[in-house]
Amino acid sequence: MIKINIYAVGSIKEKFFKDAINEYSKRLSKYCKLNIVEINEVKLQSSDDPSKIKEKEGEEILKRVKSSEYLIALDLNKKEYSSEELSNHLSSLIDNGKGEIAFIIGGTIGLGDNIKAKVNESITFSKLTFPHQLIRIFLLEQIYRSFKIMKNESYHH
Repeated sequence: MIKINIYAVGSIKEKFFKDAINEYSKRLSKYCKLNIVEINEVKLQSSDDPSKIKEKEGEEILKRVKSSEYLIALDLNKKEYSSEELSNHLSSLIDNGKGEIAFIIGGTIGLGDNIKAKVNESITFSKLTFPHQLIRIFLLEQIYRSFKIMKNESYHH
């Protein structure tokens, strides 16, 4: 069974976000082995250099990723897929022997160059900016939708 890992900076505190994440995690269990790893967000002080914060968070992510993983960063202004295109892309990765696919979601101020240099590719869901908690839900929903498309199963909600 394909493994999907999500490395996400920041924790989910709101019950409604947790409920959505749990629901999609449960739905995905039919298609993949899902693992969500939360990385502590470094608190930004007004005197801090944002690039240093992103690098620190990136270091924490890099400590956890495995060399066997195909890494996809969620990053603004990168390649944008339709749901069908994402499904086809993930299917192609799986067909080409990528048994473990990891998605990386940065924190409030984004991803550091150390992460951007290590990933296999970067994608975006929108040119709009969303909180990382919401992006985690969007990602889970799109992964679920991708598997439904791959399996020719209907999905309208």
